[in-house]
Amino acid sequence: MTPQRTAVITGAASGIGLESARWLRDSGVSLILLDRSETVRDVASTLSGEGVRVQAVVADLSDLSAVAEAGERILSLCEGVDILVNNAGVHPKVDGRIAQFEEITLEDWEFVFRVNTSAPFLLCQKLVPSMKRRQWGRVINIASRAGRTYSPRAGTHYSASKAAVIGMTRKIAGDYAAFGITANCIAPGQIETPLARTSTPEVLAEAAKKIPAGRLGSVAEIASAVAYLASDGASFVTGTVIDINGGETMG
Repeated sequence: MTPQRTAVITGAASGIGLESARWLRDSGVSLILLDRSETVRDVASTLSGEGVRVQAVVADLSDLSAVAEAGERILSLCEGVDILVNNAGVHPKVDGRIAQFEEITLEDWEFVFRVNTSAPFLLCQKLVPSMKRRQWGRVINIASRAGRTYSPRAGTHYSASKAAVIGMTRKIAGDYAAFGITANCIAPGQIETPLARTSTPEVLAEAAKKIPAGRLGSVAEIASAVAYLASDGASFVTGTVIDINGGETMG
């Protein structure tokens, strides 16, 4: 019998994180949901039940000392973490539009990297050792199409932070494959999420026109990929990036 797994999901109060939590919960995985919003406690309460334990941790991932504390808190709540989904991300806009290169302040650059890159690094560093001890683990990092190729809809800070996540994931995959641990990225294109809705409706409509599928993606389409990568069936998949973008990028 497959033992019950425990998954940590960041940015779990809404969007891709919340939908991924639902998919993993439905497959019998216990959850530790991390978000900066106190509403994650209500989410955890709603998802709990039927033999699946769901707990919440509130932490601001832009505060790296809080990230370290959250890692300790997570380990105090369980015997070990089997699945880590680094989903939380930020992409600051200027009046609902993408910040141009010349407009990006060092403060914004560092903020984006703290949340999108440094927080996943610290959580991997804290939680992967428990996977190593158990000889089984799944690291799933939500990257972006903007980290894979040029995207006019992404700020330079966002693109660079997601490209860094992809590089980090490949390194973890190579270093820990012998311990039964896989590490992969999912690179969504334009998905209907709260983060996407910080763009204007006009920007989103124009984006949909450029997608061969003719629409934005859904959070369920990303969550289904998370569930696959977290499964035993994905044990031979590591160091890769799954592009989910309606055909906007092919290769």
